[in-house]
Amino acid sequence: MFLELVACPHFNFSIGFVWFLFVSRLHLVTWNVGTASPPPDVTSLLQLNSLGPTTDMYVIGLQEVNSKITKFLSDLAFDDPWSIFFMTVLSPLGYVKLSSVRMQGLLLLIFVKHAHLPFIRGIHTHYTRTGLFGYWGNKGGVSVRLSLFGHTICFMNCHLPAHIENTEQRLDDFEKILEMQFEGDGIPSPLDHELLFWFGDLNFRIADYGIHFVRETIKNKRFSLLWEKDQLNMAKKKEEFLKEFKEGPLQFKPTYKFDLYSDVYDTSEKKRKPAWTDRILWKLKNLSEVASKEGEFPEEENQISVTLNNYISHMSYGISDHKPVTGTFKLEMKPLVSEPLVVLSPEGEWSAEHDVLIRYSAVPEFPSSAWDWIGLFPVTFRHVKDYVTYAWVQDDEISSCSDSKEVYMSASEIPKMGGEFLLCYYSNNLHSIVGISEPFQIQCSQTPIEDDVLEEECSWLQKHDNPKSDGDSENRKGI
Repeated sequence: MFLELVACPHFNFSIGFVWFLFVSRLHLVTWNVGTASPPPDVTSLLQLNSLGPTTDMYVIGLQEVNSKITKFLSDLAFDDPWSIFFMTVLSPLGYVKLSSVRMQGLLLLIFVKHAHLPFIRGIHTHYTRTGLFGYWGNKGGVSVRLSLFGHTICFMNCHLPAHIENTEQRLDDFEKILEMQFEGDGIPSPLDHELLFWFGDLNFRIADYGIHFVRETIKNKRFSLLWEKDQLNMAKKKEEFLKEFKEGPLQFKPTYKFDLYSDVYDTSEKKRKPAWTDRILWKLKNLSEVASKEGEFPEEENQISVTLNNYISHMSYGISDHKPVTGTFKLEMKPLVSEPLVVLSPEGEWSAEHDVLIRYSAVPEFPSSAWDWIGLFPVTFRHVKDYVTYAWVQDDEISSCSDSKEVYMSASEIPKMGGEFLLCYYSNNLHSIVGISEPFQIQCSQTPIEDDVLEEECSWLQKHDNPKSDGDSENRKGI
């Protein structure tokens, strides 16, 4: 099922057997958007025209999303414009919003390819306020953790205190964010995940050097002269809790502060000194601290590795005084989970002429629930609640045997206009999709379609093309 990942065989000569690595490609974005609306195009930001391998996962961390009280309350009822925007861009390309978490102006979104959903489990979100002594969410961090192929990964999008003199406050706030705990039993803390990504508007500045020296150095592209005075680089050398965090070389211009819609550094009265405020770092937990004996395959060998393919800024985006920064990573991992918990497929030809059947089977250890359901989704579905209809796996079951079960859907629920769809099995206990079918075709109804039915289905299809209506789908079935 994990079709977009590449299986790479490796031969270990000392013990003489072949094992496999799965290669996943992750594209991470951090951007302080300065309360602006989404730009007209993000093709280059998301590398959508890249000739390289397909991206498997997009992780998008935004800061300073518009959080005025009327706007924020509206976004609580419906998806915010940035979430809708990225869903509109990515869903036609086969990506689904896996998870999101927001705290005032901080927003973290994760999108994945359809086929990867059954191998991503244990999704949890959290947010930590650090503004106004922990009572206000204008600063702090939002986090998502998950298990991919059985490997634990945590993403932390942070907005830390501003101004050059607040280095210690930034470090204190980040320590507080690292100490947060996800809700639930047995869920590791951020530092106990195998892989931790830390990114955002971290607000570290360039110390000591004056503004004219900094600007001249940038103009001559002598960035390395500024690295030793970058506050984050200096902190990583002396703060124990930062020493294992890695970052790519800062071979791009400092990303703050620019005049809007330009690549000119701040010409206002404040004339802020340029700085690399927008950063992406990662930390891989060391599972091989004890060296193995020569010729022996270590049981605790790191089973996941990270390669940074590029780390760049995007100067063409001018809606904010910050430029967005992206990091593209290759993750190689030995799969601890290689089979979906549930395998399902449509039975026979589907149309609205008759009731239809779904066949599924689950692994023996699968923790099923009376509240599990199977949803019928368009192939361009945006998130887990973006279904056309669903069936309860227990209430709508019509047959069961040792190796599979059948569930029916009523003909009245099947789209009469037909089209291409998917089936997804949602686990209530695991709070995630644990099985997904191959795309299949529903035949257009052969009987005349009444005008009101046609109008309803056309409206539904238009809603998928109209981002302003997307929030309605969250309430369609009330699950």
